[in-house]
Amino acid sequence: MTPASALRDKYADLIRQRFPKIPRRVSGYNLDELLPENGFSVARALVGTEGTCGIILEATLELIDNPRARSLLVLGYPDIYQAGDHIAEIRKYRPIGLEGIDDVLIDAMKLKRIHPRDLEILPKGKGWLLIEFGGNSKEEADAPAGELMAELKSQPNAPTMRLVDDPEKEKVVWEIRDSGLGASARVPNQPDTWEGWEDSAVSPDDIGKYLRDFRALLNKHDYLCTLYGHFGQGLVHTRIDFGLKTHEGIQKYLRFTEEAAELIKRYGGSLSGEHGDGQSRGELLPRMFGDELVQAFREFKEIWDPDWKMNPGKIVRPYRRDENLRYGEHYDPPQWQTYLKYPNDKESFSYAMERCVGVGKCRRHEHGTMCPSYMVTREEKHSTRGRARLLWEMLNSNALRKNGWRDESVKDALDLCLACKGCKADCPMNVDMATYKAEFLSHYYKHRLRPIHAYAFGLIHLWAQLAQLSPRLVNFVNHAGITSGLVKKLIGVAPQRQMPEFAREKFTTWFGRREKTSNAQRPTPNAQQRCVILWPDTFNNFFHPETAKAAVEVLEDAGFHVVVPEVDLCCGRPLYDYGMLDTAKRWLSQILTALRSEIEAGTPMIGLEPSCTAVFRDELSEIFPQNEQAIRLSQQTFTFAEFFKRFAPEYEPPKLTRRALLHGHCHHKAIMKLDCDTELLERLGLDFEVLDSGCCGMAGAFGFEKNHYDVSVACGERMLLPEVRRAAKDTLIIADGFSCREQIRQLTDRRALHTAQALQMAINEGPRGPSGNLPEQKYVAYGSRV
Repeated sequence: MTPASALRDKYADLIRQRFPKIPRRVSGYNLDELLPENGFSVARALVGTEGTCGIILEATLELIDNPRARSLLVLGYPDIYQAGDHIAEIRKYRPIGLEGIDDVLIDAMKLKRIHPRDLEILPKGKGWLLIEFGGNSKEEADAPAGELMAELKSQPNAPTMRLVDDPEKEKVVWEIRDSGLGASARVPNQPDTWEGWEDSAVSPDDIGKYLRDFRALLNKHDYLCTLYGHFGQGLVHTRIDFGLKTHEGIQKYLRFTEEAAELIKRYGGSLSGEHGDGQSRGELLPRMFGDELVQAFREFKEIWDPDWKMNPGKIVRPYRRDENLRYGEHYDPPQWQTYLKYPNDKESFSYAMERCVGVGKCRRHEHGTMCPSYMVTREEKHSTRGRARLLWEMLNSNALRKNGWRDESVKDALDLCLACKGCKADCPMNVDMATYKAEFLSHYYKHRLRPIHAYAFGLIHLWAQLAQLSPRLVNFVNHAGITSGLVKKLIGVAPQRQMPEFAREKFTTWFGRREKTSNAQRPTPNAQQRCVILWPDTFNNFFHPETAKAAVEVLEDAGFHVVVPEVDLCCGRPLYDYGMLDTAKRWLSQILTALRSEIEAGTPMIGLEPSCTAVFRDELSEIFPQNEQAIRLSQQTFTFAEFFKRFAPEYEPPKLTRRALLHGHCHHKAIMKLDCDTELLERLGLDFEVLDSGCCGMAGAFGFEKNHYDVSVACGERMLLPEVRRAAKDTLIIADGFSCREQIRQLTDRRALHTAQALQMAINEGPRGPSGNLPEQKYVAYGSRV
C-alpha cells in the first residue's frame, strides 16, 4: 500500500462527509481525488497544491471543444441578488458561460470612464447576467437563447433582455466583465479596495441567498465592494475596502474574515473557488474542513515534502493572516520629491507604485499594446508588472532603497520600456510605466551627463532648428556613405537605420509665406469662419511638412480658418524618454504663455502627431495639475479625427473607394482612442481594417538606438510589418505616428499616409475608374507612395 492510499483509507469517511459538493472548490488539497469512486488519481490530487508539495514540470491536459459559433444573452434585473436567484433556472439550458455583474461595478466603470460608450449595450437594470451559448452554427447557438427568453417573458416580473448577435458587440460585453478588477480598484473618491476574500464559492443554486447574506455581513462591518463573478459555478469575485494600513483596519479585517468563513461553512461552500488559499485563507481552513481534515492535509504534504521546504507557511501550518503583509500598520514609504505631480495618485509617487496588484495581463503574448518588450523577450523584468515591482522595492526594500533613484537594476529593467503608454490603457489598474520611467530617469541623471544619444534625440527640436540653416547639407552628411556611418556611430544610432531627411522648407515657413501671399489658393477668412490652431509639432514641421499642408487643405475645405503659432514652440515629447523633465516643464510653460489668448478664447487646437497630442492630453496635467490654463489647453486639444467629430460632424468629404489598413499609434490608442478615427474613415468611404498590431517598435527614438534595434524590429515583425507586406499594392496604409511611418518605410517597401493625407487624396483626386486607382506620382513627393 502506498502512503497516499493509506492516507486515503484513514480519512475516506471524513473526506466524503466534509468535502463540499460544488463546481468550484479550490480550498485545501484534492484528497477527494484519491477516493476509489474517483479513480484514485494522484495527479489530480496534486493539482492546486500551490507549490507546497511539488513542482509540476509537465502535464497532460483534457481539452474542451471551442464552439464554432456563440450567442450572448444579457439579462437585466432590479439587483444582483434577484439575478442570482435565477441561476438554477438558467443552468437548465446548459450555457457555456454564465457570469454576473452588479451596478456598483458599472458605476465604478462610469467614474473611471472604462468602456463609457459600451455600457449602453447593457439592458436596463442594476444587476446583470451574461449568458453565452455555443454550437456548430449560429442557429444552433441561438436556439437555447431563444427558448430561455421565451420562458422568461412568460413569467411575472421578467428581466430586461438583449440578445447580442454582433460578434464585435459580444466582445465588448465580455470586455466589460473582464474589467471587473480594474474597475473595482482605485475608484475616484473612494477608499482603496483589496483582495483577501475575492473568490468564495457556494452551490450555484444558493448564489442569490448567499449574496444577500454576504452583503449583510459587509454592511455589518461597514465595507464597500463590488459583486461579480462566475455565477453559473457559484463563484463570487469582489475587492473590499479593508483598511490594511492601520492597526484598527487589520483587526476589523481579521474579524470579518472569521465571520465570512463561518458563512461559507453554513452554505457548504469553499473559502476559495479559484485563486487558492495561500496564506490569506490557510489559517481559516479548520473552519471549513474541521481539524481532522486539516491534519490530513499536513500528512499529505509530508508525503511529498518531508523536510517542509516547498512553499512553507501556505495552506497547512500557515502564517497568520496578518503576518507578512505587504503594507500593514508599519507601512511608511518615503515621499520623495518628484517632477511629475501624479494628480490621480494623491500627488504621491509611492502611492502610484501601489497600483500594480500582480494581475499579469502585461504578460500576454498577443493582442493589445501592453507590453511590447515583454512580448519579445518573455522576461518578467521587462513586463509592466516586473518593472512596477522593482520600483516598489526601490521605495520599500532595504536592498534597493539604499541606492534609490540610482539603482542599476531598476534602470536595467526600464531600459527596454518603449514608453508606449500601452499599460496605461491595457492594464486593469492603469499602471503608467512611461511616466514612471521618465520620473526615474530624471533623478537617475540628476547632476550627471546622459549618453550622447539622449541629447541627440531628446533635443531633436533644437537640432532640427539648426538643420534648417542648410537642410541639404545636413541630409548629405547624414546619408553619404562614410559620414553617415560616423554620425550614426557618434550618436548611437543602429547602422541598419536610415536617418530621416529634414525637409528643405519647414511647414511654418511655408504657412507664413502663404499667409502673406496675395494669390494664395485658399478662401479669404471671414467673420463666419471658425478658427482652429494647427499645432506644428517637430516631426510634421521639420521632417514631413506635407502632412501639415494636407491638414490645412482639408480643414479649409471643411470651412475652417487655420492659424499656426507665430513663435517657435515644442511640447517636448522626446524629452520624457530621457527624463529631461526640467526642460519639458520649461517648454510647456512657454506654450501656455504664447497661446494664452487663444486658450482663453477657447480656440480648439489640432495635433497631427499622436505622441505630441498625448503630451497636451496627459503629461501637461501631470506637470501642471492645478494650472487652469493647462487644464483648458488639455481640454481644447484634439486629434485630427476628434476635431472633425466634435466641430464638423456635418462635413462630408468626397468618397475614397479604396482598401486601407489602419495602424494606431500607441499613445493615440492609450490616451485618445481610435473611435473617432474609424468614424472619420467610414465617413470617407474607405473599406478599412484596424490592425491589432500593438506597438510598431520604433517608439520615437527607441528603434533608432543601436542597443534597442533588435527589440524594435521584433516588435514590428510581430504583426504590423508582415500585414503591411501582405497588403495589396493599391491598399492604403494609414498611420498617423511619425515613428510608425518610419518603421514601415525603413523595413518594408511601402509608405504610410497620415489620416489628413487620406482626406486630401479624396478631395484632390477622387475615385478614378472602376478600380478606384489613383495617380501615384503626386504622392511620391509627399513620401506617402502606396
